[in-house]
Amino acid sequence: MKWKALALVFVLALGLVVSGCTQQGETTTSSVEKTKITIYTGGTSGVYFPLGSKYAELLNKYGTVVSGEAVTSGASVANAKAIEDGNAQAAILQNDVAYYAYNGLYMFDTSIKKLKGVAALYPETVQFVVRADSDIKSLEDLKGKKVAIGAPGSGTAVAAEQILKAAGVWDSIEKVNQKFSEAAQSLKLGQVDAAVIVAGIPTPAVNQIAVQTPVRVLPISDDILNKLKDEGYIFYVRQIVPKGTYNGVEEDTPTVAVKAMLAVSADLPEDVVYEMTKILFEQVEDLRAVHQKAQAISLDTALDGMSIPLHPGAIKYYEEKGLSIPSELKG
Repeated sequence: MKWKALALVFVLALGLVVSGCTQQGETTTSSVEKTKITIYTGGTSGVYFPLGSKYAELLNKYGTVVSGEAVTSGASVANAKAIEDGNAQAAILQNDVAYYAYNGLYMFDTSIKKLKGVAALYPETVQFVVRADSDIKSLEDLKGKKVAIGAPGSGTAVAAEQILKAAGVWDSIEKVNQKFSEAAQSLKLGQVDAAVIVAGIPTPAVNQIAVQTPVRVLPISDDILNKLKDEGYIFYVRQIVPKGTYNGVEEDTPTVAVKAMLAVSADLPEDVVYEMTKILFEQVEDLRAVHQKAQAISLDTALDGMSIPLHPGAIKYYEEKGLSIPSELKG
């Protein structure tokens, strides 16, 4: 009986040791902490917020080294500054604004070298909109006209200046600073001759007035696009406004676009950004289910209009997929 009791005690002790080891192993496994990132997006009524929110969900679901939280924000300019300040570790913003931030131009007093690219997402079309009954047929015809060029300090206002300078009419137009909704209404009422809008198409503000007041979009020629590229504005890409996009647009119209892009802080580890890039493309169908603009997200166009150097983690993923990375994007 004595030996049986001792044997029982030994078995129980051994069980406790094994159990303790198992629990310790489980604790070690579950204690691996993910890098949690804050993703700055845009207003709740735009495209950036729903896409960014879904992307954060995907990071939480599929990430092994990263998790995310998307927050609403003031969009591109504010997002770049948030990465500089450390309030955000990732952000969606326009590629032209990213270029200005990285190089300390226009609305940025200093360069934000912490800003690194991950992927170009979808085009945001530059639209010079006029009423369909207007005699303005080209950018050159804007000479002497009243043009709503965007809100003060906005990416739209900068794009308007760059493009109209390339067209040779910037100094001759009467400039009106108005945001999209205001500019569309001013165009409808005949208070301006043209409105410059940079947004995904069809743009709701334009659609709303086109129902009763048909509109056209002015073409932007290859010559003007080439001038922009020659001046270093590498972020512009060719874009077509398809016939029927708005009431009054009766033929496909060539214009240009900037691109919405995903950017991150250079402070993020390579393995974190590698996984972020991988999840972006391998779970893209989930993003496409949230918003039609995500249909344009593709590995084939991931570097189109990329305006700042890529994060090493993104480079690693692209090279694994066989993409050739231009030297200027390797930073």
